Amino acid sequence: MSCPRCESPVVAFAVPPALREHAPAAETAICTRCLRTTPVADADPEAAVADAPDFAAVDPAFPAGDAGIALALLCGCLESVALRRESIEALVAHAERAGTDVFAFFDRLDASAAAFDLERRRAALMDLL
Repeated sequence: MSCPRCESPVVAFAVPPALREHAPAAETAICTRCLRTTPVADADPEAAVADAPDFAAVDPAFPAGDAGIALALLCGCLESVALRRESIEALVAHAERAGTDVFAFFDRLDASAAAFDLERRRAALMDLL
């Protein structure tokens, strides 16, 4: 299964009901290179989707569980902070309720090939929140 934009491998996951309005689909994938999120059906309609995804293939900074899913969806929103502000705020709050320090996560995240400039997005998140 690969990213429809950059052809890199993706990690597929089922989005919990509480986060579905912030996801591209109930079954979503995050690219291991560009960190974009996409419906699994766009990456590989036959792919198996994990209920407990291992985001270590994306980056070891990702936590497990709902916090990791919230952060994966958050990465997918960071291409357009202005258009995705409500989702960004909700995903940050969800990740924090799940016990994750979002800013520490972004400090540890190695996103040199991301579809967004991590440094600029980190500053925008600090201003936003």
